Amino acid sequence: MSTLNAGMAREAAFELLSAHNHDPFHIEHAETVEQTMRYFAREYDPENEEFWGIVGLLHDLDWEEHDDEPAMHTLYATPLIEEAGGTPELVRAIQSHTSDYNTDLPKPELMMEKILFATEELTGLIGAAVIMRPSKSVMDFNVKSLKKKFKDKRFAAGVSRDVIRQGAEMLGWELDEVFARTIEAMQSFAPDRDTFGKDADE
Repeated sequence: MSTLNAGMAREAAFELLSAHNHDPFHIEHAETVEQTMRYFAREYDPENEEFWGIVGLLHDLDWEEHDDEPAMHTLYATPLIEEAGGTPELVRAIQSHTSDYNTDLPKPELMMEKILFATEELTGLIGAAVIMRPSKSVMDFNVKSLKKKFKDKRFAAGVSRDVIRQGAEMLGWELDEVFARTIEAMQSFAPDRDTFGKDADE
């Protein structure tokens, strides 16, 4: 595979994220998706792990400021990323994860884009399920528990089950495989961070 250039270092990407996101939940979600993407990059595209990570970190750059305009999601982010030195490849990858909102945006083609599409919403569902557990840790979470939450449309109702299904289909994976591998991805970095939803009871 060719080397992909994000046009900015991780530190600069985080500064950009922090300039437009002030809710700790949004920062945590961005970092969760970043680390999930890095996990999959190490298997599928190790030479581009940094690029995958920055895509994950900035995928929702404009959501906090424009969450009332889902069809414009990632379009507001585009000039911000470009002004910060982001490359067309970075912009395209980020835009592809919202092609379900706006059919004019590029559809996922690269493995990286398909994994972002399939797992981004799923990390949110897993995070929401984990904070309901006594341990508040993903380390003792499993596919069986996730499937129950996935089937309960009232739980984390803002998480699109259809997007997760579409992402699995793009990847050619069964839902159980997407569930298992995303849980494994989140378990791979959870021990190095506070437990998910640590502020849920505060």
